[in-house]
Amino acid sequence: MTLEQLRIFVAVAERQHVTQAARALHLTQSAVSAAVAAIESRYAVTLFDRVGRGIRLTETGKRFLAQARAVLARAAEAETVLADLSALKIGSLALAASQTVGNYWLPPLMQRFHAGNDGIALTLTIGNTETVREAVHEGQVDLGFIEGPIDDPLLSVTAIADDEMVMVAPPGLVPVRKRLGAADLAKIPWVLREHGSATRVILEEALHKAGVPAAALKIVLVLPSNESVRAAVEAGAGATLLSRHAVDGALRSGTLERLPFALPKRHFYVLRHKQRYGSAAANAFLALVREDKRTKRRASPASA
Repeated sequence: MTLEQLRIFVAVAERQHVTQAARALHLTQSAVSAAVAAIESRYAVTLFDRVGRGIRLTETGKRFLAQARAVLARAAEAETVLADLSALKIGSLALAASQTVGNYWLPPLMQRFHAGNDGIALTLTIGNTETVREAVHEGQVDLGFIEGPIDDPLLSVTAIADDEMVMVAPPGLVPVRKRLGAADLAKIPWVLREHGSATRVILEEALHKAGVPAAALKIVLVLPSNESVRAAVEAGAGATLLSRHAVDGALRSGTLERLPFALPKRHFYVLRHKQRYGSAAANAFLALVREDKRTKRRASPASA
């Protein structure tokens, strides 16, 4: 039984007239009669009594009419939900992000999205790059945001924003130099994020290029968050590398100082599952992120 057959039955039942129902539905009389006959034949019931040139609902028809109306009402509700979802009036959007992205860069964008789409329930899970990759891979979230590219054939990985990395230490930990060499870097005590963190990978790669392999690093603490790393470094434990987002306040207040070590800018990346449906909410959020990137580029002195 199809929804179209139900609509035809209800139209006939409400009018007690095949021709009038056909006219209202913009169908031929034969199409309307065939639809009703198909229901009766398939379920071996009689929905209408044919009395002379008129029709009347049987007791079975009366009972079925109530159910048919209920089904059509539910179908209409479903259509409304789909329309509201596509128009971002209702729905949900689950995000996962690595720590720098999730703690500093993403929340203002989430607030802007919520301000324009308050019917969308936003959730954010924060982990490291590997846990975010896994969440997107397993379909636990709609979008993932990380601080370094990953290799997963089921995920699309797209650069979505830029980030500046800085090497910092408590004032006086490292003697003042115009440039830090391999010998200097090998002597410095380091406070690092855990394995699986993109921030740690970037630091180890940068030091390796400078002539200090990971095995030669003097690691004094390994901590699970940017905040704990920053707090330990401010307390004098050693030096580290963090996003400018995470240390801006400390640099301004003087509790940390920037070390003279050149680092390339890195990218933030968005992860999406290639085989899963991209919701209207996810697409709209990404559109906002891309517009934010374009706005910042236009406003930067380099683009002037």
